[in-house]
Amino acid sequence: MAIENILMPQLGESVTEGTIEKWLVKPGDTVTKYDPLAEVNTDKVTAEVPSSFTGVIKELVAKEGETLEVGAIVCVIEVEGESEQTAPVEVNETVSTEAPVETPKQSSTAIKREKGPAAGRFSPAVLRMAQDNDIDLTLVEGTGRDGRITRKDLQTLIDNGTIPTASSTPVAKVEESQQAPQVVKEQVTSSVPFATGDIEIPVTGVRRAIASNMLKSKHEAPHAWMMVEVDVTALVSYRDSLKKDFKQKEGFNLTYFAFFVKAVALALKEFPMMNSMWAGDKIIQKKDINISIAVATDDSLFVPVIPSADEKSIKGIGREINELASKVRSGKLKSSEMQGGTFTVNNTGSFGSVQSMGIINHPQAAILQVESIVKRPVIMEGNMIAVRDMVNLCLSLDHRVLDGLVCGQFLARVKEILENVSAENTSVY
Repeated sequence: MAIENILMPQLGESVTEGTIEKWLVKPGDTVTKYDPLAEVNTDKVTAEVPSSFTGVIKELVAKEGETLEVGAIVCVIEVEGESEQTAPVEVNETVSTEAPVETPKQSSTAIKREKGPAAGRFSPAVLRMAQDNDIDLTLVEGTGRDGRITRKDLQTLIDNGTIPTASSTPVAKVEESQQAPQVVKEQVTSSVPFATGDIEIPVTGVRRAIASNMLKSKHEAPHAWMMVEVDVTALVSYRDSLKKDFKQKEGFNLTYFAFFVKAVALALKEFPMMNSMWAGDKIIQKKDINISIAVATDDSLFVPVIPSADEKSIKGIGREINELASKVRSGKLKSSEMQGGTFTVNNTGSFGSVQSMGIINHPQAAILQVESIVKRPVIMEGNMIAVRDMVNLCLSLDHRVLDGLVCGQFLARVKEILENVSAENTSVY
């Protein structure tokens, strides 16, 4: 028999760590290769960690709620045959040899470790968190690979009230801070009025990831906003004339949203700057037009991607919207189906909104909110008043990347495309 380590996988581009939300196995369980072992949350996706081997679970190294970097050991499995590893560190050269021993013994406070070669290198997330909470990183003991300080390390210090600053000593010993979590909890709770009958709702890993990503977007990107009104009377008439036969033929509904996504994709081809991302010292203008769409469940928000939307017909886009939404609500959406988005279109009109300002889906440069289609009196040519189907399109933009001129031109083009949809000049196939 041999002992193998299961590592935290790379769950998406730029993802550096994940949080164990829930274990699906326990020590002593027999698993086969590719069986799901745990549910993991990152700032981009919720996914499952698959087993790399067939064998028996010996130890769950990571605890539920614990955040680990990619490549860190999450559990240990016993398999038949000789191990290909001479030591746990050979699974990943950057994994500390202390991790298999100390990780399962971690208490609610930081445990002192030897500083590794990565002890002086900090991720942008760690730097922001330290700055926001006045933490002196030179006084923090990192528990990540090679001594790297992780967000989990800083959150532990914050939760325990043992934040080291330039005028303080390093992290308090475990035995000196046993009461800290309770004190901090009381302080936080007392800052929010709580009356009899109020309900405390625990923050899930998915909700925490959403909050983190939204906060990051608002902190980093200077948001600006604009809106246009669009007369979609002809579009509504055209779609309504097709929807019954379309459903019978194709097996899914032809929605208004598919027309909007197609119009946005076409306009992005003409205004490629809208399809860009901020990259610190440069702006990356993306070649592919991959439209992210927001799909909400009761307590979460997922943003699956329609790749190469400009190359798809309205029917093709409608099919992908239907399939992606079904996967989200059935819990079958893959992490790969949430990667690579370049521009987000959000169907806020589906729940009755008529005007809203979306938070940009980092690192994209803009998000377009499609509001409810409502009937309104409109002044037509010759000062005649008519009842028309109108919709507001609300655009949030990253002002580091985009200016009002190009955004105004982009919205005007989307408006023009939508107002000219008709049976004569538009095909859904």
